Amino acid sequence: MALDFSALGEVAAVSIGTTVAVAVVFTLGVRSMLSHQDARDEGRSSVAALAGAALCFLVCAGAVLYGLYLIIPEFHG
Repeated sequence: MALDFSALGEVAAVSIGTTVAVAVVFTLGVRSMLSHQDARDEGRSSVAALAGAALCFLVCAGAVLYGLYLIIPEFHG
Protein backbone atom coordinates (compact mmCIF):
# COMPACT_ATOMS: atom_id res chain seq x y z
CA MET A 1 0.00 0.00 0.00
CA ALA A 2 1.46 3.31 -1.09
CA LEU A 3 0.40 6.71 0.10
CA ASP A 4 0.27 9.66 -2.24
CA PHE A 5 1.72 12.26 0.11
CA SER A 6 1.29 15.10 -2.37
CA ALA A 7 -2.47 14.42 -2.53
CA LEU A 8 -2.60 14.15 1.26
CA GLY A 9 -0.81 17.48 1.58
CA GLU A 10 -3.14 19.06 -0.95
CA VAL A 11 -6.23 17.89 0.95
CA ALA A 12 -4.77 19.12 4.24
CA ALA A 13 -3.91 22.53 2.75
CA VAL A 14 -7.35 22.99 1.21
CA SER A 15 -9.05 21.91 4.44
CA ILE A 16 -7.03 24.29 6.59
CA GLY A 17 -7.45 27.14 4.13
CA THR A 18 -11.20 26.65 3.88
CA THR A 19 -11.54 26.42 7.65
CA VAL A 20 -9.64 29.66 8.15
CA ALA A 21 -11.64 31.41 5.40
CA VAL A 22 -15.00 30.38 6.87
CA ALA A 23 -13.89 31.42 10.36
CA VAL A 24 -12.77 34.83 9.09
CA VAL A 25 -16.02 35.39 7.18
CA PHE A 26 -18.05 34.38 10.25
CA THR A 27 -16.00 36.77 12.40
CA LEU A 28 -16.66 39.59 9.93
CA GLY A 29 -20.37 38.79 10.13
CA VAL A 30 -20.34 38.97 13.92
CA ARG A 31 -18.39 42.26 13.79
CA SER A 32 -20.88 43.71 11.30
CA MET A 33 -23.77 42.65 13.49
CA LEU A 34 -22.17 44.34 16.51
CA SER A 35 -21.59 47.47 14.44
CA HIS A 36 -25.27 47.45 13.45
CA GLN A 37 -26.35 47.10 17.08
CA ASP A 38 -24.04 49.92 18.19
CA ALA A 39 -25.45 52.20 15.51
CA ARG A 40 -29.01 51.27 16.42
CA ASP A 41 -28.33 52.02 20.09
CA GLU A 42 -27.04 55.47 19.08
CA GLY A 43 -30.14 56.11 16.96
CA ARG A 44 -28.38 55.87 13.60
CA SER A 45 -29.34 53.72 10.64
CA SER A 46 -26.88 51.05 9.54
CA VAL A 47 -28.51 49.03 6.82
CA ALA A 48 -25.12 48.38 5.21
CA ALA A 49 -23.77 46.74 8.35
CA LEU A 50 -26.85 44.54 8.64
CA ALA A 51 -26.66 43.58 4.96
CA GLY A 52 -22.95 42.78 5.34
CA ALA A 53 -23.63 40.57 8.34
CA ALA A 54 -26.40 38.76 6.50
CA LEU A 55 -24.14 38.21 3.49
CA CYS A 56 -21.34 36.84 5.67
CA PHE A 57 -23.68 34.42 7.43
CA LEU A 58 -25.15 33.29 4.10
CA VAL A 59 -21.65 32.58 2.78
CA CYS A 60 -20.91 30.50 5.90
CA ALA A 61 -24.17 28.58 5.55
CA GLY A 62 -23.40 27.96 1.89
CA ALA A 63 -19.97 26.58 2.75
CA VAL A 64 -21.49 24.22 5.32
CA LEU A 65 -24.17 23.03 2.89
CA TYR A 66 -21.60 22.51 0.14
CA GLY A 67 -19.48 20.45 2.54
CA LEU A 68 -22.49 18.31 3.39
CA TYR A 69 -23.20 17.90 -0.32
CA LEU A 70 -19.65 16.64 -0.86
CA ILE A 71 -19.75 14.24 2.11
CA ILE A 72 -23.18 12.64 1.57
CA PRO A 73 -23.13 10.53 -1.62
CA GLU A 74 -26.93 10.35 -1.96
CA PHE A 75 -27.01 14.07 -2.77
CA HIS A 76 -24.91 13.77 -5.93
CA GLY A 77 -25.29 10.12 -6.93
